[in-house]
Amino acid sequence: MIKTLWNSTADYFRKTDKWLWILTLAASVSGFILIASQQRNGGTNFLQTQMIAAVLGYTAAVLLSLTDYHFLADHWKETGGFALLLTAAVFFIGIRITGTDDVGWIRLPFGVTFQPSELTKICFILTFSRHIAYLDEEERLHTFLGVVTLTLHAAVPVGLIHLQGDDGAALVFALMFLIMSFAAGVQLRYFIILLVTALAAVPLLWFSVLNHDQKNRLLVLFSADDSALKTFGWQQYQGKISIASGGIWGKGLFSGTRTGEGIVPYQENDFIFTTAGEETGFVGCTAILLLFLLLLYRVLHIAVRADNPLGKSICIGFFALAGSQAFINLGMVLGLLPVIGVTLPFFSAGGTSAACLYLGIGLVQSVRMHPSEPKIHLPPVKKQAVRRPICRPRSR
Repeated sequence: MIKTLWNSTADYFRKTDKWLWILTLAASVSGFILIASQQRNGGTNFLQTQMIAAVLGYTAAVLLSLTDYHFLADHWKETGGFALLLTAAVFFIGIRITGTDDVGWIRLPFGVTFQPSELTKICFILTFSRHIAYLDEEERLHTFLGVVTLTLHAAVPVGLIHLQGDDGAALVFALMFLIMSFAAGVQLRYFIILLVTALAAVPLLWFSVLNHDQKNRLLVLFSADDSALKTFGWQQYQGKISIASGGIWGKGLFSGTRTGEGIVPYQENDFIFTTAGEETGFVGCTAILLLFLLLLYRVLHIAVRADNPLGKSICIGFFALAGSQAFINLGMVLGLLPVIGVTLPFFSAGGTSAACLYLGIGLVQSVRMHPSEPKIHLPPVKKQAVRRPICRPRSR
């Protein structure tokens, strides 16, 4: 029995992308170390939550990878309906947790909190990929009506999550929509139209959509006023000091004085990169970026090898999810973008985020393990000439 189990496990890993598993686990372990260092100042045991979420997420990812993604995509109605129910539930039983500005969480038994938008991102990858594959099959992906349906599809989660106050997650959904549509082959003119429309809507967004805090978080990026830095720009200001204090080599793991004293607010989630900056320096930060870029490269590698639009879109969807979150998070930490509550994938503390990211890895591995059935091309049947009988004239 042990030999059979060993053979089955070995056969499973032969079919998967081993480097993607290795890079994902390496990113998670690196995150564990940074979170452990950050929580030296006491408080909530984020490390325990992160490790439990990673184990559960990894287990679910393995099970998901064993399931054919074609089967999962065929049940897009159930997936989409489940995501809508989760998102809608927040409007009735949602709560706000410490360190966040939105009411985007649900309290589960035993004091566990859950953020539905993280799971909705994974559901969106499946439903939107199925939508793209359907339009491609029907040769409607390049039509105006086809692009409109894709836009409306993405507008549902973007709009609902914006109404919950989580504009960081809404922005990630919008970027996923753009990247997946572009990779699928939607024509450039539609993106130009969307860009012009977005620029024209800037005054409306500023005066009617953005609240007072959101406006100030934007303005502080261009301000050198001490009063602004001590209010809306305080977290970014302290974060940049922590990163700069690490120098080239850093102060050493578990030796960062600013991290140990908890000077950067909520450093364990959105600003975990500042711990890396202080304790591992420029060299350590570069290593983290290279590790993450290699992970994204493996996802793209599987996307290129996928033999159908559905599989490609699923991989591109996860690439867009992880890549856009990392881009926004690092932009926030370095003071290039406003603080909007987006975590660094696999590194930031956050049980829901960690577990759902592993689900995304499971989907990508499913694409790797379940290629489409090869189409059998039969040779054309040669038509044999019909021999007509020779009609002889009747003898008279």
